[in-house]
Amino acid sequence: MRTRFAIKTHALMERLFPERRLFLRSDSDTRFIRLRPETQAIAFAGGSLVVAWTIIATAILLMDSIGAGNFREQAKRDQQTYQQRLNDLSQERDSRAAEALKAQDRFNTALEQVSIMQSQLLDSETRRREMETGIDVIQTTLRDTMKRREELGTQIAALTAQIEGDGVGLAAAGAAQSDSTLNFLSDALSRTAAERDQVIADAQDALVRADEMATEIRTMEEKNDTIFRQLEEAMTVSVKPLDKMFQAAGMNPDRILDQVRRGYSGQGGPLTPLSFSTRGGADPSADTARANGILGQMDRLNLYRIAVQKAPFASPLKDAFRFTSGFGYRWGRLHAGTDFAAPQGTAIYSTADGVVVHADWQSGYGRLIKIQHEFGIETRYAHLSKIRVKVGQRVSRGDRIGDMGNTGRSTGTHLHYEVRVGGEAVNPMIYIKAANDVF
Repeated sequence: MRTRFAIKTHALMERLFPERRLFLRSDSDTRFIRLRPETQAIAFAGGSLVVAWTIIATAILLMDSIGAGNFREQAKRDQQTYQQRLNDLSQERDSRAAEALKAQDRFNTALEQVSIMQSQLLDSETRRREMETGIDVIQTTLRDTMKRREELGTQIAALTAQIEGDGVGLAAAGAAQSDSTLNFLSDALSRTAAERDQVIADAQDALVRADEMATEIRTMEEKNDTIFRQLEEAMTVSVKPLDKMFQAAGMNPDRILDQVRRGYSGQGGPLTPLSFSTRGGADPSADTARANGILGQMDRLNLYRIAVQKAPFASPLKDAFRFTSGFGYRWGRLHAGTDFAAPQGTAIYSTADGVVVHADWQSGYGRLIKIQHEFGIETRYAHLSKIRVKVGQRVSRGDRIGDMGNTGRSTGTHLHYEVRVGGEAVNPMIYIKAANDVF
């Protein structure tokens, strides 16, 4: 059976590939090479495979070339779009920074106006207390004057009765003694009448002065109400955005302010409530309550001013830069900060008041600075080319601490900036954006 199959196969091969002979002739001899059907079939199959492989490989190369070209074009377009977006963000950041500076100037101007208005308020309250004291004195003087007037009237009546009753005795006592007594009584009556007239005149002057002071007090009360209203509006406009800023940063404003109040020392701290009483006791008047409410808001504003310096709401760069990488997971690993790209040696600034706890080389961070702030917050500044602070050094917000570089595990010149709360990394842009929305 195998023989029969082989014969049929050989017959088919001979029809497709008949036997051929290749003659090789020389000057003295002739030889030939016999090409059997099987040999021709193998050669044909091998050639076909080579041609097919060449066609397929060429097609694959062409497809890869076309795809790579499209990919490069798409990558180039994406890069241009990304660069344009970065430039837009940089321009927006610059405009936000300019707006923040203007807002800071307006904020400082408002604080100065609030201080002036507070001084005017205290001066007006002092004058009002003096006027109230003057009115009390005038009223006391008026009561004493009226009492003295009544006493003088009684004395005049008694003297008149005495003159009338002793008229006969005086005539008998003699002309000289009578004239002397009458002269004495006449002088006494004249002095009494003059004192009475003076008392009446003083009383009238006191009443006129009291009316004038009452009018002036009403005018001052209206002025005080205007000042109170302006101060309350200024405090509301100033304090509410700061409340929102701390809340946007995930910080409890009341807890932060309590911590600042407990640890505060120096000037400009908590304000003492006012008491406008002229008798030294507590004055429950509405003006006192309003004034103390304004002072409470001013105390809160002052504590916010201190807290803002101690929390990292500022940007670590003041020069132009580009955001190159944000906070979040990247290739399955957490990128624990935000990257800012700028030229080599760009100045790096502290974003809040604090103490330097690390200023040296650390693994992939390269040259690294760590600053410990209040409220359990720590900031990190990595890949620096130069460190300008030492461990244990106390720095303030805006102090230059280093220069941008490309040290450690870095693919280009940039700053890697981290914020950690209680040791856990948080997005630094939460604080920067919260401050941009306010200032």
